[in-house]
Amino acid sequence: MALKTTHAVLGPRALNRATLDRQLLLRLSPMGVTEAVDHLVGLQAQNTKPPYYALAARLDGFRPEDLSSLMESRRVARIVSMRSTVHTHTARDADALRRLVQAGAVDRELKMFRKGLEGVDLDRLTALATEYVEERPRTPKEMRERLSREWPEADPSSLGIAARCLLVMVQVTPRGLWGRSGQVALTTTDVWFPGQEREAADLDETVLRYLGAFGPASVKDMQTWCGLTRLRPAFERLRPRLLVFQDEHGTELFDLPDAPRPDEDTPAPPRFLPEFDNLLLSHADRSRVVPAEHRGRTWTGNQAHRVFLLDGFLAGIWHLDEAKDRTTLTIEPFAPMTRAQRAALTAEAERTLRLMTPSDTPYDIVHAEG
Repeated sequence: MALKTTHAVLGPRALNRATLDRQLLLRLSPMGVTEAVDHLVGLQAQNTKPPYYALAARLDGFRPEDLSSLMESRRVARIVSMRSTVHTHTARDADALRRLVQAGAVDRELKMFRKGLEGVDLDRLTALATEYVEERPRTPKEMRERLSREWPEADPSSLGIAARCLLVMVQVTPRGLWGRSGQVALTTTDVWFPGQEREAADLDETVLRYLGAFGPASVKDMQTWCGLTRLRPAFERLRPRLLVFQDEHGTELFDLPDAPRPDEDTPAPPRFLPEFDNLLLSHADRSRVVPAEHRGRTWTGNQAHRVFLLDGFLAGIWHLDEAKDRTTLTIEPFAPMTRAQRAALTAEAERTLRLMTPSDTPYDIVHAEG
């Protein structure tokens, strides 16, 4: 039976609270790490530490070793997936979601480098690179050098990008382990996850999972999140099973019927998020988290900043100076804070540092002027 379309209007605060609830940011969640990574459909992992800080902001009792041990036992892995960027996914998602998004940003990235691949047989490149990385994990430099011996006239960087795009490869450990990271080395998911099915994730199921983690959301929102285009037909197939709202501009927002949509006045505690957190990257319209006056303030050039939320919305950036004998967390608000906000933010900073800093390392919390 088809659900009734509501077309009720959801303003930024209502969308904010709904999204924060799906993102496990309204309250610390009792979920385990694997369950949380699965629920969030992966964690942005361009750098090695953001997945750890993303989970510290969301899970009750999280310890960095919890995620690190899952990576070491190959139950989660680092892989290029959404938006052709590195994510931490469960073993199942690492392979299936990577195959699903191949036709999106991954293929577009490959096309950007075709000029450097003149005369290169991509089928031959795929076969050669596969044999090479399955013999043992290889660094990107090793891959470029091996492929350049086969195609000396081609651009080495383009050859490396082609292999990265054409093969479904994970970054093997110790890369990404807490306190033990190393350089990027790659092998295929066939080697890293032996015996696992090699099928792309079902698109309709992925739409439902996206709404469960980021909804209510528009078609363009999901396209922004995953890097695929032309997703309207999938939403139309699912429309009878979904609720449909509108934002203040009249854009249709789809949602799961049983997903939480808290009252817009629900308290939202301060949260410290890592650079590239998917909360800020997974909607075409980011006003549900980023106030108009703060657009563009989370980046300097190509460098993304760590950010913090107050009352559920982006309110400033934070820096971490991890010296050998002391750690300093510096808070830079975009606007003056009330005494209560400052106290709550300090308490959350202390919680974060207790989780993420060795017990024998003292720390300081510094408030810069807003």
